[in-house]
Amino acid sequence: MSFVKYEAKDLIGIITIDREKALNALNSQVLDDLEAVVDAVDYDAIRCLIITGAGSKSFVAGADIAEMADDNKAEGRAFAEHGNKLFRKIETLPIPVIAAINGFALGGGCELSMACDIRLAADNAVFGQPETGLGITPGFGGTQRLMRRIPVGMAKEMIYACNNIKAQDALKWGLVNAVYPQEELMPAAEKLAGKIAKNAPIAVRMSKAAMNEGIEVDMDQAIGIECDRFSECFETADQKEGMTAFLEKRKHEPFQNK
Repeated sequence: MSFVKYEAKDLIGIITIDREKALNALNSQVLDDLEAVVDAVDYDAIRCLIITGAGSKSFVAGADIAEMADDNKAEGRAFAEHGNKLFRKIETLPIPVIAAINGFALGGGCELSMACDIRLAADNAVFGQPETGLGITPGFGGTQRLMRRIPVGMAKEMIYACNNIKAQDALKWGLVNAVYPQEELMPAAEKLAGKIAKNAPIAVRMSKAAMNEGIEVDMDQAIGIECDRFSECFETADQKEGMTAFLEKRKHEPFQNK
């Protein structure tokens, strides 16, 4: 039985972590299933991914504590490396990834959401990194991504004090892009994914690559990266059609990803 479901809807892929009775907590099997689904997506056909959790209570309520409780140092490191490798893979996928956060996003759930490009939250969403209250640090990127997503002092307070924040505070701090009533979350995520999918896929991919690579280096290097990615869009069929349509004052034909 797989704990991760996948559905393709036109140009959009929807990944659902489906371990609802355990609030979609991440154990090794869930991580393996998630990686298998991510690896199997046809990234030539799919132009945007949505990741969400089953049910209405939880996106991902964290890593599975029962699995970790008796780990030694080597086993703890292996588990952290497993999650970090997968989340980094998601972060650097060629296409945009939207997290549709439908409830608790704690520990590994908060970390998974931060590996996505865009975060949309239901109004019942709760974010937190409760690990220091369990005697450990965040292990799937939380100590690094949280302070890159919100003010550093706020990130440190959340981690040191195990302070959870509700959806509206996450919106205020910039951790999420928008907050919706629970029943409107997936329609909103699919609408945004559809809007992304209609744009020139090569240009979207090059924009993602330029932003991900550029944020980690100084401005001079970042501008060089942008110029490289900008130039790669030229001589593509989509670039020719997009610019020709603009000059001819007509709506462009559907982009072909070539």
